Amino acid sequence: MIRLVKALRAWGTPDFKATLKHEIESKDAEQLPLQQGLTFGNYVIANQHTAMINSVSEAENLIRVTAGIFYKSVIGGCSCTDDPTPINEIEEYCEVLIEIDKATAETTIALQSDSFPGQSGQ
Repeated sequence: MIRLVKALRAWGTPDFKATLKHEIESKDAEQLPLQQGLTFGNYVIANQHTAMINSVSEAENLIRVTAGIFYKSVIGGCSCTDDPTPINEIEEYCEVLIEIDKATAETTIALQSDSFPGQSGQ
């Protein structure tokens, strides 16, 4: 589990969204559900992601945020030594639900399954 301490400290200030965006972008790609959100590629290019804060709400003990994450992937494992096809980066996007505990800053980040093409919200 990750902790978004800086974002929690900024809660209630005009800097909250910018601080949260920066903190999300500073996390390693492995700490975010980007691999599960792939639509076109099959491998996430590490640490090439940017975040967009879509909505923020507050519950009694939680800060809930919906964020869009833009990142890149590749289709790995299909190039042989003599294959002239270059490896192209593919643009990807997914939406995540972020829940920050207001007491501890412990954060869960889950993929919104209906946020990308080809996936039904089941």
